Parts: sequence; structure tokens; C-alpha cells
Amino acid sequence: MRIPAEPKVIIRHCDEYDAARIRVIAREALEALELAPFGRTLVKPNLVAAGPQFPFAHTRPEVTEGMLRALRDVGNDQMQELAVGERCGITVPTRVTFAESGFDAMLERVPGVKRYCFEEQQQLEIAYTHPERLRDYVFTPAPVAQADFFVNMPKFKAHPWTTVTFSMKNYIGIQDDRHRLIDHDHRLDDKIADLQHIIQPQLICIDGIIAGEGRMLTPKPRRLNLLVFGNSQVAFDAVCCHIIGVDPRSVGHIRLAEDRGFGTTDLSKIQLSGDVSLEEAKSRAEGFEVGLIRVEKYFEGTNITAYAGPPPEREHAEYCWGGCPGAIEEAIEILRQFDEQCDEKLPRMHVVFGDYQGPIDAQPGERVFFIGDCARWQGEIHGKPVQVESVYQHRDSKDPYTIKHDDVYAKLVSTIGKLQVRRVRDEPYMRLTGCPVSVAEQVMLLASVGAVKNPIFEPRNALSFNRGYLGWRLATAAKRLRGEAYQVKGPCQRGEAAPDVRDKTGS
Repeated sequence: MRIPAEPKVIIRHCDEYDAARIRVIAREALEALELAPFGRTLVKPNLVAAGPQFPFAHTRPEVTEGMLRALRDVGNDQMQELAVGERCGITVPTRVTFAESGFDAMLERVPGVKRYCFEEQQQLEIAYTHPERLRDYVFTPAPVAQADFFVNMPKFKAHPWTTVTFSMKNYIGIQDDRHRLIDHDHRLDDKIADLQHIIQPQLICIDGIIAGEGRMLTPKPRRLNLLVFGNSQVAFDAVCCHIIGVDPRSVGHIRLAEDRGFGTTDLSKIQLSGDVSLEEAKSRAEGFEVGLIRVEKYFEGTNITAYAGPPPEREHAEYCWGGCPGAIEEAIEILRQFDEQCDEKLPRMHVVFGDYQGPIDAQPGERVFFIGDCARWQGEIHGKPVQVESVYQHRDSKDPYTIKHDDVYAKLVSTIGKLQVRRVRDEPYMRLTGCPVSVAEQVMLLASVGAVKNPIFEPRNALSFNRGYLGWRLATAAKRLRGEAYQVKGPCQRGEAAPDVRDKTGS
């Protein structure tokens, strides 16, 4: 993996989502960076969520269209394949976000570009050998592992777990659901840094025309009128951090990647150019709101009281930034998008995370939920003694070969079933296990408890979701019948299959 000795970052002004204009800017960036696509060229946008409730969560299709046309302008004769690929937020089929974001319509305007839904593709084993690794091997979709020219196209956004989601954080979308959730906990920054060992992009372009403040899925729009290009992820993310006034070394995955030799955060070693100076970009982003806020503070003044203790002692962290607490913050923001009366409908409740040692001030009739495998507490609730033990399993016990996909409908039935059991037994609390308990599960929990509109059952969403869900399942079933789906080839170097091939059917 080539890390540029002289990292370059280009900051350009662009005040409209005009694909023709973006094509010109992208072509000029490719020429300035002396880059030309070749072989299997893969473009990876951020399509974590899309649709009317998520207008600012994703890379806009106009930006990607401009990039696709620019890539053809510069290197059409050298490309064996031009493709766009992504895995959106878990449990939602990527087919849905391709349609809801306008990407499917855009791809019809740019014929000959392949579309990859990464959860429907063959998963290849990638061996890790660096000493700081969380595990010895991971899986990534074949289009990523086999890409010759990789273009990373994130959205300029804040993030409630990692402070920012720029170029490196966009790599969470290069794994399917099963493997994405492994290590998506208090070691999330380490996981992101590990993913950098899979592949490095030759080109990065971030959509900062309308950026997203505060959140990941439901960010507040902030017009910056910027497109930023680069050829080194650490340097690129460092410049984006400086634009919003964040020390890049304070962001865990950026610091870890720099320490491992993936680039520099030192501005004096980064060649900056473009028609917008760094100082001008900073002035446009002055006061930019990042999303890093502890769950107890986040829910102050609402009907939810949150309590958070540290994750498992063995991991030496005092708060789980990458897991369940952040997921419930995103969950409530999603419900607020679908139901304006969400906060009024939710009853008084208490949510507990980690190894919490303090009191839980739950009055009669107020519900208590312990969320996550590592939740642990002892005391009284409604006058009844309660002892909740941690069921956390160390990451060493989670084998990427045997991990299974949790179906969204199975999660829905399980969550509703647990609520019904609690009511019948008149239990003072409910336990929701998982590491992490995903955003989707916590959406289901809160919607069921508070009679809030459930996005899954909203008529328009239900139709598109079920169409995408059936298409996903039929596609993977057909591949299994042909012997093509989820063939795990490893251990291997990036994109090269070893002789032993094992069938992975945990979908």
C-alpha cells in the first residue's frame, strides 16, 4: 500500500450540487494530483442512510456523478471496470439507500458503472500482521479487496462516537453487518485504524458543500460550499479537522493511523492548494458542532435518565464511545425525525450502560432498561432487589468465521417479546443484550415503549424496505445456489485467494 511521501490536499469552492461543475473540479484535482484511474476502479461514497428523514447524512449523488465522469475523462482507456459500492447502516438493505439517495437514478445517467451492495458480495479474508491489531484477520467484500484504484468519497460530518466522520471513518462501510459489529465498541477507533491496513485510496473527495453538524444519521445542515480532495487519508482528515477547529491528534483513529505510518497530521508537511485557503475554510466552519457527548448529558431535560459506567475492566476504558450509549442517541434522533411528539410520548424511563455503581432513582411505574452485554448493577428497583451481571464476551471469543448476521425482523420479534415477558412477569427491569446493541434495536425498543411511530412500519418506508430486503435475500440465495456467495478465501494477501476455500453461509 503506497503512502504518498508528499501528501497533498486541495480545497475547492463549490456552492451548488451541479454534477457538470463538479466534474470539472474533480478532473482538475485528478490532474493536480497526477492521478489516472486504472484496472478495477471502485468509488466508495458514504450512504449510511438516505431518504426524506436523512437528507444530510450521505454523499450526494451529484458529487459522485461528477467524480465518475471525471474518472472517465482522465483514464477511461485504462479502466477495466468502474463501480460504486457501499454497505449502508446495518439492518437496512443497501439497495434501499441506493434508491432513496438518488444514486440508482444517477447511475442510469452514467451507464456502464457497476453497483455493488457489499453485503451481497463475496467476502474475502484479510490477514493482519501489525503488532497493534485487535484480531488476526477480518473480512471485506471482494470489490474492495480486489480494487486497483480506490476512490474514497465521504460526507463531511460530525460523529457521536468518533468526533468526526471524514475519510478514515468511512471505512466502516467496507464490511458487511456481521463483521462490521465486531469491535464496534469502546475500541471503535482501534477498529477504524485496523481497517486502514486493508486498502488505501489513491484519491479522496469529501462532500462538504452542505456538511452535517452534531450527528451522524440526522445531522444539522451546515453550508460550507467546499469540496476537498487529497491523496493521503491521515493528512486529508487532519486538514478537515483543522477546518472545524479540532486537533486531529485528539481523534483516536487519526492519531493511531498516524502513529502506524499511514501519513502525517503536521500541516507543515502537507502541500495545501486550491482556490480556498485553509483560513477561509476555517471561517466558513467557525463554531462547527461535533457530536461527542456522554449519554448522561445528552438526555438531560428529557423523560429519559441515562447512567453509564465503564466497559469491561480488562479493556481499560472509562466510557464506551463506540457502542450502546452512542447508539441510543442516534436512535432517539431518528424517532424524532419520524414523530414530532416523540419526546412527549416517551414515558419516564431509565437506561443503564456498562458497569454502573451508583443509584438508579426509578419511581414506581418508571421503567428501567439495562442495555448491552457489559451492563452490570446491584441494588433495588421499586423495592425489589436486583442484580444484573455482565455477560460480556471478550473480543478474543468472537470469531469472524462463525459470527452470524442478526436479521432485522428477528431483532424486532425478540425486542417486542422481551417487553411482553417483562409486563407479564411484572419485572422491575428489562435486559437488552448485545455488543453493541445496535441503533436499529434501540429504535425498536423506544418505539415500542413509548408508542412512538416506528420507522419500520411507516407505510412508505415499509414498502421500500421490504422490496430491498427481499431483493437482498433473493440475490444472496441465488449466489449460494451457484456456489458463489460468501466464499471465504484465506488466509491471503489483499485480493489474492489461497488454495483453501471455505463456505461462509452465516447470512
